[in-house]
Amino acid sequence: MPQISVVVSADAVAGGPDTRARQVDFAPAPLIPVPFADSARESAGAAPTAMLGRLAALPRERLESFVAQNPQLVAHLLLRPPTARDVSSWWAGLDTSARFDLMAAAPQLVGNLDGIDLSVRDMANRRFLSQQIAALEAQLDSGVGRGVAVAVDGTLHMLEEIAKALRTDAGEPPRTLVTLDTQWPGRAAIAVGDVTTADYVSFLIPGMFFTIDGQVGDWADTATVVYEEQNRWLDRLEGKTDQGRSTVATVAWIGYQTPHLLNIGSLSLAEEGAIFLANALEGLQSIREGDQPHVAVLAHSYGSTAAMIALQDSGFQVDALAMVGSPGSAAQSAADLAVRGGKIFVGEASGDPVVNTAFYGSDPGAPGYGAKSMSVAGGVDAITRAMLTGSHGHNEYFTPGSESVRNLALIGIDRADLVSVGGDPGEKAGKLLLASR
Repeated sequence: MPQISVVVSADAVAGGPDTRARQVDFAPAPLIPVPFADSARESAGAAPTAMLGRLAALPRERLESFVAQNPQLVAHLLLRPPTARDVSSWWAGLDTSARFDLMAAAPQLVGNLDGIDLSVRDMANRRFLSQQIAALEAQLDSGVGRGVAVAVDGTLHMLEEIAKALRTDAGEPPRTLVTLDTQWPGRAAIAVGDVTTADYVSFLIPGMFFTIDGQVGDWADTATVVYEEQNRWLDRLEGKTDQGRSTVATVAWIGYQTPHLLNIGSLSLAEEGAIFLANALEGLQSIREGDQPHVAVLAHSYGSTAAMIALQDSGFQVDALAMVGSPGSAAQSAADLAVRGGKIFVGEASGDPVVNTAFYGSDPGAPGYGAKSMSVAGGVDAITRAMLTGSHGHNEYFTPGSESVRNLALIGIDRADLVSVGGDPGEKAGKLLLASR
């Protein structure tokens, strides 16, 4: 496989001002025996933070061979990672050289540890993505059996879909690859805008039938729709000032395997997704220490069930939760969820066969649950006077120009006071807003 190189700024990796750049080579290193016995077995039994310490202590050439010979350790670390705060402390304690070495030898590890700066994770994930695409193409070119070729070609197509989802045209907001699992069926999270500086960050969580191979590009585009809607509202509400206005970022988060018809009856994927989502939310709070953004979770269908599990008995809080097309909650009421100020909203479209089923527990749309209702029926926006489309069935909640997207965007920028609850969209809120001017 050919050598892949990238020139990265030392400033991004070191976390401090540095105008130098350094070339990092991502070619596989030759296998060199690791010079201490049972290192893999010892590391496998170590605590996650201790495992990171052992890896960082290895010289570059030994680190490359160790990771190449023991890929299961990286997989183990990513399935059971240290806390984001522990990762952040560990990363901060490494010098620039050690960070570069880890990025070169284990980009898949650096790219997926919550608690590391997202610009660094993006560089590592993009390099690992390129590596894996090149390796799969080489495997196909080398000649493999028909069965193997089908599997390899499927995985290659999935990774190419991620690569396409990362492309942007001139004038579009940047996209950051903050999560990458290249093993079929894959996992990925793509941020739209700058999560590290945004005043408002919204995580979009999909439900059943969403796959990396089929929908990663569409979901990233949906995150862009919400991002643009939020910016339009901020332009209207804050205007332009010398100091600028608030900023937003959205995250198209397919960080878990969503269910299909054969496994939709189980909560196991939601529980697994809840762990990954909780890690991602804690990771954001860790890297934004001292400058916390307003964080909203905007979840659809089975994704809302996973989100509510993540927010039940958690050690952190988010600022808002909005659910559309929810099939039920393991939590008994909104009071059981770690959402500041009880800013929990539920939208239910006409003809949606999933809502009101309470298939996975309590119905978050029921009056007794304690969540607030948001309208998705459509109508004339009383503030902008724009015609908003209504959502019907289970899959129209994120349609551009819909009342649903309007309300989701407002929840994400902490303007729940403008969320419409029925009748003309935003009628009551619009009158209050106009009266205040």
